[in-house]
Amino acid sequence: MANKLRLSVLDQTPIRKDSDAVAALQETIRLAKLADRLGYTRYWLSEHHNTTTLAGAAPEILIARLAAETKAIRLGSGGIMLPNHSTLKVAENFRLLEALYPGRIDLGLGRAPGGDRLTAQLLNPTNTFDPQEYIRQIKDLYDFLSDTPGPGNYEGKIRAIPRIDTQPELWMLTSSGESAYLAAHYGMSLCYAQFINPVGGPEAIRAYRERWRPSVTLTKPRASVGIFAFCSEDPQKVADTQALIDYRLLGFEKGRYDEIPTLAAATAYEYTPAEWQRVLYNRQRTAIGSPEEMRVKLTNLAASFDVDEIVISTFTERSEDRLLSYELLAELFGLEPLTISAVSTNAVI
Repeated sequence: MANKLRLSVLDQTPIRKDSDAVAALQETIRLAKLADRLGYTRYWLSEHHNTTTLAGAAPEILIARLAAETKAIRLGSGGIMLPNHSTLKVAENFRLLEALYPGRIDLGLGRAPGGDRLTAQLLNPTNTFDPQEYIRQIKDLYDFLSDTPGPGNYEGKIRAIPRIDTQPELWMLTSSGESAYLAAHYGMSLCYAQFINPVGGPEAIRAYRERWRPSVTLTKPRASVGIFAFCSEDPQKVADTQALIDYRLLGFEKGRYDEIPTLAAATAYEYTPAEWQRVLYNRQRTAIGSPEEMRVKLTNLAASFDVDEIVISTFTERSEDRLLSYELLAELFGLEPLTISAVSTNAVI
């Protein structure tokens, strides 16, 4: 990792206690404008369904709004859960975004349902949950975006519009490592979700690089890692946020999907010995601390994965603490405001 460390944002649009989705989306706009001003490389939005604690069910709609509110930061999906959707519709949505904001759009892909299987079946009634179908969708998506005749577009009879000279950057998201092989095969960028699975990430990135095959849009492998992170100069806020995240991650594992965690609930909760072991395990999914601690933690994380970009997702009880954390990290790693030319790496088709 010889290059300067770059930082990016993953926003899951969390809804706070005694608040609502409208306020969560306004916070997303504030955070995106701040990240753009501070010099973060990209701003990704997640896709979640059938949960009352997150507001972002449609990343492509949020991307359009945030791109209009910002100047240079890349906007993208982290990610679009491809089996939930028609491949043609995904291609057209992101071609349109790329046409509106050339050189600033990322299309991050995943295969998880972004919720439960029943909901996924309603989102796309043709979804068979067959891994081979996901692979076919990726091939079809490539063909649509590059105007290449193939079985998925009836040998060129169906075209994704609008026809444009560039295409969004394609990223494969993985938490198991399996999709690293797909990213390598198709010549896509890869982001490992350490915030979901803290085991096997460096090995997945290494396998991705070893099996890399160049594509028309990417000539050499490019990888990043995503993590839950929080930075504060106040030791009490560091401790409180760690307690909040501990409680949140365990609650999610226990199926409490609609609970909005609070510090009061987190500090009052009495963990069993087995639950505390899960807490310690889940802390591998997080990086929380003072600026001095975060410099070491994030630098070591990037070195262990051999990447020069970290995608950060932050949950706090107060929105001000979340925004300030991103400010402190930007200052800590010397981020500088970007220009469109600095972030535009799209290949011409």
